[in-house]
Amino acid sequence: MDRFVRKGRIFFVACLCFTLLGIRAQGQQMPTDYEEVLKSLDRKGDFKAGVLKVNIPRNDLKITIQGVSTPTPFGFGGWVSLTKGADGSEVMMGDLVLLQEEVNPVMSALLDNGIEVTALHNHFFWDDPHVYFMHVHGMGKGADLAKRLKPGLDLIGHAPGAAAAAPGSSGSAATLDTAKIAKIVGHEGEPSGAVYKITVGRDDLNMKEHGAAINARMGLNTWAAFVGTDEDAAIAGDVAMLENEVTPVLKALRRNGINVVAIHNHMIEDRPVVIFLHYWGRGRAEKLATSFKAALDELGKGRASNAMAH
Repeated sequence: MDRFVRKGRIFFVACLCFTLLGIRAQGQQMPTDYEEVLKSLDRKGDFKAGVLKVNIPRNDLKITIQGVSTPTPFGFGGWVSLTKGADGSEVMMGDLVLLQEEVNPVMSALLDNGIEVTALHNHFFWDDPHVYFMHVHGMGKGADLAKRLKPGLDLIGHAPGAAAAAPGSSGSAATLDTAKIAKIVGHEGEPSGAVYKITVGRDDLNMKEHGAAINARMGLNTWAAFVGTDEDAAIAGDVAMLENEVTPVLKALRRNGINVVAIHNHMIEDRPVVIFLHYWGRGRAEKLATSFKAALDELGKGRASNAMAH
């Protein structure tokens, strides 16, 4: 009889322990400062595994992929998350779901408030409307991060659209003052029909693979292509950046009204790591050249010299 009583007590204690553990796992108490973050952002979220996740779903969008209706949880639920670092400050990371006309207004608002933009790309083909995914990063106190995030988040779903006619071009012969563009940029370019293209290598990085120099001709370069007229031109191009150059270049381009359309890598196992940024803009050719020059001037300030790991 005593044996059955002992087994019953053990069983009761075990059940109690499992119940308490279950309650603790399911109901982590949200810290007060995180509750204030949600309140400040006017967003919903949850706290699990030491992480506050703030939900930024695009319930306002009706998205189809190849004509198939796709609900928000299918991959269109934006978010930002915060967790405490060893020094007590917060580490913030996130992924925002944006229409193409929202990308640059949101980016500018974040950059202007000290939030880093670390990637910009698509997750889908054949999505209608077309959406982009912007990854963000920040450090600081929760309340401060919320304050810095809010101007950008408030533009989601409210950014003005941008539609304009094509820049003037005959489509055959260039009508740009290419000598003036080259003088502003500080590098000569090459004409190709109506397009004038300037390519600037990153030889300062001294990148090699298997002993072979990875130079501008191998794709390690920054370039700008101009088309149109002096009064009405368009620019498109690519900027090759070290990791610590990304934010300064982004700020230089956005400060000059240039649209950033992608941020990603072109290579793997490259040392140093090189990030590539694609951009597009429209305006007077002189202004566009000055904008490109502003981005160029942010490159090479902290030079690195490494070789690819192979």
